[in-house]
Amino acid sequence: MNSRFAGKTVVVTGASAGVGAACARAFAGQNAKLVLVARGRTGLNNMAKELRGNRCEVLTVAMDVSSTEECLKLLKKAEAKFGSVDVVINNAGMHSRGDLESVDPNDVASMVDINLRAPMVLSCAAIPFLRRAGAGAIVNIGSLAGRTPLQGAATYSGTKAGLRAFTYALADELKEANINVGVVSPGPVDTGFIMDEIDQVEDIVFSQPMSSAEQVAEAVVAIASGKETEISMPSFGARMTTLSYLFPGLRRRLRPKLYEQGRKNKEKYRNRASQ
Repeated sequence: MNSRFAGKTVVVTGASAGVGAACARAFAGQNAKLVLVARGRTGLNNMAKELRGNRCEVLTVAMDVSSTEECLKLLKKAEAKFGSVDVVINNAGMHSRGDLESVDPNDVASMVDINLRAPMVLSCAAIPFLRRAGAGAIVNIGSLAGRTPLQGAATYSGTKAGLRAFTYALADELKEANINVGVVSPGPVDTGFIMDEIDQVEDIVFSQPMSSAEQVAEAVVAIASGKETEISMPSFGARMTTLSYLFPGLRRRLRPKLYEQGRKNKEKYRNRASQ
């Protein structure tokens, strides 16, 4: 296949389901070699079986991305197996929902470790591998919650804001190294990450249309190709988060209306899921 990523080694964290699985399929469709990472072995094995059925070379690694030691081992395994590391997709994430006072402090620490510390560490560790490959990409999965503060998700919003700032800084650091760095910032995505916990998700999250995992994966491929530094979706949500960040008073005034719209949409999604 004539593809920018044909024969390249792509590492995807959180690859057993949702956006991570969609990214794996997207790069497999480009004839890349896949290194799939997740905590659970069963989900990884299922993904590997699917992709290998399409003649894709796959290495699975069950690990905790918040472990620095495991991140270093991961990259060495990938290079030893396939000869290089060309693309790193930092997708693994955690969200313990609710106002901060209702969240277990241990979950706050885990969110920081998985959503922010892990992609920072893995990105740092990956740079020498990407340089040896002669080119490459690092793509982080952010969130619209990282573009503007989101009540009911203070820690999650904070980690994604930090990840977004980290991405832009790293993109500047590596712009002369032929290493593309960028972030995809979606709003709600129609995966189990949200739909399995729909009753715990803040109503305001559903005030905008949901994207599909495949749309997010398409954006990841575009950023890995060097087309953008950030892709936010949906476009309405991207505009709203920019305005609400620049004008906090506007965000507070619009909040009741957005919650109302979100409640209506959530009920539609809930009814759909029960059918």
